[in-house]
Amino acid sequence: MKITGKTLIELGYSSGKWFPEAIEHINHHQLKGTALNNYLSQFKTPPTIDLHTSTVDLSINIDATTPLEKDNVEKVVTSMETLLKTPTLVNGAIMPDACPTGPNGTIPVGGISVAKNAIHPGMHSADICCSVMLTNFGNTDPKTVLDAAHRHTHFGPGGRDRSTQYRFPSDLLKEFEGNFLLNDQKIIGTARTHLGTQGDGNHFLFIGRSKKTGDTMMITHHGSRAPGALLYKKGMHLAEKFRKKLSPNTLKQNAWIPYDTEEGQLYWDALQIIRKWTKKNHECIHDATLQELNIIAKDRYWNEHNFVFKEGDLFYHAKGATPLDAKFMPDITGPRLIPLNMAEPVLIVEGNTTTTNLGFAPHGAGRNLSRTQHRKTKEGKTYLEIFEEETFGLDVRFFSNDIDITELPSAYKSAATVRKQMETYNLGTIIDEVLPYGCIMAGDYSKNVPWKKRRRKQSK
Repeated sequence: MKITGKTLIELGYSSGKWFPEAIEHINHHQLKGTALNNYLSQFKTPPTIDLHTSTVDLSINIDATTPLEKDNVEKVVTSMETLLKTPTLVNGAIMPDACPTGPNGTIPVGGISVAKNAIHPGMHSADICCSVMLTNFGNTDPKTVLDAAHRHTHFGPGGRDRSTQYRFPSDLLKEFEGNFLLNDQKIIGTARTHLGTQGDGNHFLFIGRSKKTGDTMMITHHGSRAPGALLYKKGMHLAEKFRKKLSPNTLKQNAWIPYDTEEGQLYWDALQIIRKWTKKNHECIHDATLQELNIIAKDRYWNEHNFVFKEGDLFYHAKGATPLDAKFMPDITGPRLIPLNMAEPVLIVEGNTTTTNLGFAPHGAGRNLSRTQHRKTKEGKTYLEIFEEETFGLDVRFFSNDIDITELPSAYKSAATVRKQMETYNLGTIIDEVLPYGCIMAGDYSKNVPWKKRRRKQSK
């Protein structure tokens, strides 16, 4: 009897790209009975994986001290409890800076999820390897460092023009070209143009003095920019394919790539390459500033706080959480950095893994209100009035020359509360602080984008 696609469907197989080749092979070799079943077994769809029905451990390292914080914490906990129904997850934790970032079941900022043999792109988000780097400029005037850094950094959307681009290291380019997911002209093109750029939002360049030594220190905060966002998009596409096949009841934002597949290995390797690019991105700005001032750095260290960390077959997804444990950082050269807001010190911390912190600390202060809600609380005052009140005594600059009040100190949670909860929940020990002198942020770059300028001109 000649086998057709209809025959395979009647045998319980789902139509797929493998059908034509399989049908030809079966008919050519006249397979039937046990031989036919043995051959077809390779095409069987594995049984789907159900969501967890029992509770997965969730460590809540946060207290609510006001009605606003209580509402925020309740939303965060509810979202994490839904997220932890994902069948790959075995543990989770929430940090004091936690705040919701999407619909119920989406990992919040300040959330940590531990998966077994699985990488969840949605749990590290598009801002892969968002991180902070510190360089010690020694006994140098902080204004001198801030002025020089202002000439070398770049904020706002897009990348640098050809005349101001930093050189893309040839060895790093080879790594991009050697990974199937990164060997893409769009990704490589943005990796060139975005090198030495910091983006927008809460990313910053901060200058201050060590509380211990008085040394001037520069700290930058940003992620992997467009190259990382493009990899994330590919990762989510791969994860969705697996979700449909393996666990259709899993929420789309929590889809995963099994690590023991070719795709899983490629994606993991691509994450490490993007990590290297992001570190180089920080270094370009720091090194250019040092070179202009003819200074040799006294010290430098960095850490990511938005990444996936591997230990054996466990994958720790930190969505805005600082790794305390050295096992998570293969190139560790110093303590960790936790910024709070532009008017507060950047904390320099060390710490150990506990059963409740899972080896992590907060990544910052977090928010209780969205940007839109925060703006509403400031109605009745001009942006300049708000800016002058909240940045008094500091040299705060916006790269676009337009104030973004959603990045001023009042937009964030209480720094004192975060510090207190770090102590309460054993989330790292503060060994030094970088006292603020000033900083640069993107500002409200969207205010004067070309299309808005045209609209204003046309309306006159």
